[in-house]
Amino acid sequence: MQGLFQFLADNPYILLFLTVGLAVLVGKFSVKGYGLGMVAAAVVVGAALATWASTYGVKLQLDNFAKSLFYYLFMYGVGLRVGPAFFNSLKKDGITFTILAVICSFLGLGLVVLMSGPVFHLPPGAAGGVLAGSQTMSAAIGTAEMAMEQGAYKVPAGTTPEAVSAMIALGYGVTYIWGTVGIILVCKYLPRWWGVDAKKAARDYEAAHGVANVDDTGLTGYRPGGLRAYRVENPSTAGQSIAQFRSTYPQYRIVNVVRGDEVLGASTDIVLRQGDVVALGGRLEDLTSNLGLMGPELPDSKALNIALDQAEILVTEKSMDEKPLRSLAQTDFAGQLGVSRIERSGEAIPLGADTLIKRFDVLYVTGLKSAVEKAGALLGKVARQSTSTDLLTLSAGMVLGLLIGKINVPVGSFSVGLGNAGGLLLSGILVSSIVSRLRFFGSTPNAARNILEDLGLVTFIAIVGINAGATLLEQLTGSIAIKIFLAGFVASTIPPFITWAIGYHIFKINPAVLMGGVAGSRSHSGPAREAAKEIGSSVPWVGFPVGYAVSGVLYTVFGYFAMVLSQ
Repeated sequence: MQGLFQFLADNPYILLFLTVGLAVLVGKFSVKGYGLGMVAAAVVVGAALATWASTYGVKLQLDNFAKSLFYYLFMYGVGLRVGPAFFNSLKKDGITFTILAVICSFLGLGLVVLMSGPVFHLPPGAAGGVLAGSQTMSAAIGTAEMAMEQGAYKVPAGTTPEAVSAMIALGYGVTYIWGTVGIILVCKYLPRWWGVDAKKAARDYEAAHGVANVDDTGLTGYRPGGLRAYRVENPSTAGQSIAQFRSTYPQYRIVNVVRGDEVLGASTDIVLRQGDVVALGGRLEDLTSNLGLMGPELPDSKALNIALDQAEILVTEKSMDEKPLRSLAQTDFAGQLGVSRIERSGEAIPLGADTLIKRFDVLYVTGLKSAVEKAGALLGKVARQSTSTDLLTLSAGMVLGLLIGKINVPVGSFSVGLGNAGGLLLSGILVSSIVSRLRFFGSTPNAARNILEDLGLVTFIAIVGINAGATLLEQLTGSIAIKIFLAGFVASTIPPFITWAIGYHIFKINPAVLMGGVAGSRSHSGPAREAAKEIGSSVPWVGFPVGYAVSGVLYTVFGYFAMVLSQ
């Protein structure tokens, strides 16, 4: 084994990507649905390899440039993801979930500092790791190390920066498992413990807002809208213009007229004649309720050869903010397209007639090409799928973030600033917010952004684990591990209960919605998913996006403050 470890020490790139690959494999294992995931597995695998190598006298270590580079890419990617939703959180009903996220985040930070210092007197660096693990915010490891690198956290006499980094990794690894499992269990069972029927609350919300549960549904043959071809034989219909027909029957849309061999289209001044073949669109129940309105149905391929379109529409128009989906029924493109999905902060939300549209939502629509264009003009902008990334904007955003990171404000004997990581997070938020308001310059497709986040974070964490492993054996004792676990248990478990109590008793939030709100306040999608399964409804996702965006930023930054305040 010594030869193998020496080979890895001599070939750092092989060591790095071997660790990343093993982390992905280990992260796939789960027990009853619970597992480490690849990010937490990265620190475990990295530390295990380095610790094992140290028993053979081989020191595995990777340089800090690679560690910082991958972390910076990750932080910029996070900013791109949460940007629009982060600013949206400051509006109207978003304020409620923003307050809950802020309360939960500050409680988590306060308890970590209290447990790490006055209560358990944990070794230097443990507070940063406990914050990252107990709140399941792996990115906080980077800001915790940044506090040490910038001098805001003074390395105590008798220890070394390497030992502090190792303790950050240890604190993270010990507390992460309960941080993940605990918040899932708490969000899932909080209503029961409170004596609340969350299933009934979800049904009430669905009935009040016209929301159908869309979770865990398979592909079916049912479609709410349809397009059919009919021959005009009804004397009362023949002789009407398309405009007159629409005025009499607003629930239908004539989208094409074929007369003999000539395709006439659907201009509103076309007058229908006996024998014309009409392509008629509308809701399924309307198409089947007036079978004699036109005449017999035909399988006419020429009439039904209508160009359909699929697109994503980004809502940017202020006039459409807070409008229910049903308001689109009054537009001239009603019945010509369908909304299959709405995403808010990158997460799908329940879809119903009374679902409120918010600025920077993304609507996935399918329908007539002309209708899609009209909907795009009314709501904001039509986005087309793109596989290319605007590297110029990416580079400019990275440079801007690094420049912001150089701004420091003197506080006492040291200077405080966002640092490179915080600057890149802010830059990503600004860039994505600007891009969402303008004409889609600076395209960064979801797949590209996911690479920035996933590869950046898992590689950074792997390097942290590798560099920490050499000194872990010197610091790890049973009593320290138990104290770290208890500190993480308290910091992870108490804040969700308080957040729930405030949301339920003070803000009077629907319990089913609040389940997702608590999950968002912990910036973890797993609890929202489990809560939705527990009550058989997708309603918890309504409360998730705003808190998710806000707490994600706060927990990331709080790694820095956990270190500074624990001194």
